[in-house]
Amino acid sequence: MVNFEYLVPTKMVFGKGTEEEAGRLIKEFGGHKALIHWGGDYVRTTGLLERIERGLAAEGIEYVEMDGVVPNPRLSLVKQGVELCKKEGVDFVLAIGGGSAIDSSKAIAYGLANDFELEDLFLGKVSTDKIAKIGAISTLAGTGSETSNSTVINIDTMGETMLKRSYNHECARPLFAILNPELTYSLPAFQTAAPGADIMMHTMERYFTTEQHVELSDELAEGLMRTVKTFVPEALANPKSYAARANLLLAGAKSHDGLTGLGRVGDFACHAIEHEIGAMFDVAHGAGLTAIWSSWAKYVIDVDPERFAQFAVNVWGVQNNFHDPKETGLRGIEAWDEWCHSINLPTSLSELGIEPTDEQIHEMAQGAVDARGGDHAGAFKFLYVEDIENILKAAR
Repeated sequence: MVNFEYLVPTKMVFGKGTEEEAGRLIKEFGGHKALIHWGGDYVRTTGLLERIERGLAAEGIEYVEMDGVVPNPRLSLVKQGVELCKKEGVDFVLAIGGGSAIDSSKAIAYGLANDFELEDLFLGKVSTDKIAKIGAISTLAGTGSETSNSTVINIDTMGETMLKRSYNHECARPLFAILNPELTYSLPAFQTAAPGADIMMHTMERYFTTEQHVELSDELAEGLMRTVKTFVPEALANPKSYAARANLLLAGAKSHDGLTGLGRVGDFACHAIEHEIGAMFDVAHGAGLTAIWSSWAKYVIDVDPERFAQFAVNVWGVQNNFHDPKETGLRGIEAWDEWCHSINLPTSLSELGIEPTDEQIHEMAQGAVDARGGDHAGAFKFLYVEDIENILKAAR
């Protein structure tokens, strides 16, 4: 077990009707004028925006609004948001939505608090510990951005090439996260399934570690994964199941706040690879992850077949072959693929609907390594450009 520090300052406000508490919470954290930021029509058509506006007005919080967030949020919109905030004297950014809206809001908050070009922040040329005050109202269970220190943005301001890059700092954890499971009742099936897989992947990227003596973290991670494995299909079958939606919303928040990674060195190679797929082909993040995970797993299983066997037995209920942990681990990978297919998610690039050329595969592999600032991606097994090319080719 490695040394670690763990602090999640985000105030979690969970339950029915909690979106109406946004004004009180902004006031509690010293905000006076907020930018309300989201994407999609549902915020208006469901009456959610009106309820939030009413709550802000009741507390004397002024606000301006900006929609337009799309999946894989764009830096060009972020820059418009920064300009609007500076013009209007905004001192608090309130995100409504899933990871795209929250990450876009975090990026705006970075721009509001700093003078550098945001491209430089996400390209690793500058760093900062300054950010404007932010809060989040989650309408989707999956990304964990409402409690995480991560901000992921698609840079679309540097010519034709799209780059998907992240910046991680503790200052980016929202001051509060409002989680009302009822707000997720109307999600389309795909927006339940793909973010559900993202919850799993945030946990699995931490779970597959070479660190020893992390039994408690293992138990936390395995329990969370079993919960998600059960309740994604339940939410798809019964969209208004409060129990299913509540468990998924809480799992999403805890999967990416660092809890399941305590004492470990996280891997996140699949995230590095998917960011390149998402930038090049503009696919949904969760589906991009499921399209490559089993190919990654088969490529690295020999590093620690016992860990894959533990995953198979404790998460998927595979019968353990004590004489051949690799065989057990491979059946766990098969169980993952079967689960993904059962909720209509891809387990290959062709099922994802893309057919990258060898040239594109090389470009993505190089980008995955470059984004990590060294000569490799991953920690469970160091993956160099050729390794990532092999994984992507196997995922076809």
